[in-house]
Amino acid sequence: MASSSLVSPVVVASYLLLFIFSSFPQASSLLNEDDLEVSNLVSPRKVDVSVYYDSLCPHCAKFIVQKLESVFENDLISIINLRLVPWGNAYINNSEDTIVCQHGPDECLLNTIEACAIDQWPDVNTHFGLIYCIEFLAAEGKHKEWETCFKSLDLPRKKTLDCYTNGKGIKIELGYGNETARLNPPLTFVPWVVVNNQPVRDDYENFASYICKVYKGSPVPRACKSPPRKINSSRNSNMILPVCYATETQTLASSIPAKDMLT
Repeated sequence: MASSSLVSPVVVASYLLLFIFSSFPQASSLLNEDDLEVSNLVSPRKVDVSVYYDSLCPHCAKFIVQKLESVFENDLISIINLRLVPWGNAYINNSEDTIVCQHGPDECLLNTIEACAIDQWPDVNTHFGLIYCIEFLAAEGKHKEWETCFKSLDLPRKKTLDCYTNGKGIKIELGYGNETARLNPPLTFVPWVVVNNQPVRDDYENFASYICKVYKGSPVPRACKSPPRKINSSRNSNMILPVCYATETQTLASSIPAKDMLT
């Protein structure tokens, strides 16, 4: 008798569940667009953000130090895949087998050092710290003190320097050069910020608004909760932009031998 009294509630519950589900033969039809949207929020896709820059372009240094660094403070870094591409307005002079850098050989050096740092420490939280330090010095006119950044951040410098001297760094740089050359639309100045494969062009300082606009996840970081700045869709051709133009490279640049660095 005791066993039958325990079974009865289970049987009743089973019939009840069968009745409920039989009343809704198309369970998937219950999902409306809002449900699908909420479902997508469970695992939101991060926004891809790529920054193409020259290590000694003053406007790039200012952007990295004063603007880009904020993504680590306002938690925007949690919703983006941030990539730094230190090539910018450099180009390859095939006739002389050299890499031409807009702001001289020191820029070629630091572009490569920063490329090596990215390769050595793939975690953006680590390599950004070193790049930030170097760009801070560049903004202060002290870029020749760049090696002090390793000590300041307690990072070993040997592998990075080896990467520069043994040719690995230049190979990484040439890869960045190929990537930059394939940009569509093409890069015309630096800093050149691309959000989900779309350049924000001269509105690069407002890059956070573009990120917040395309991000579909929840919850959103606090940077996306404040009233967004208006996205600049109009371009004033007469406006002087705080950028380093690619067209200036021909007159300002100095070069380093690509072949020598590869050997």
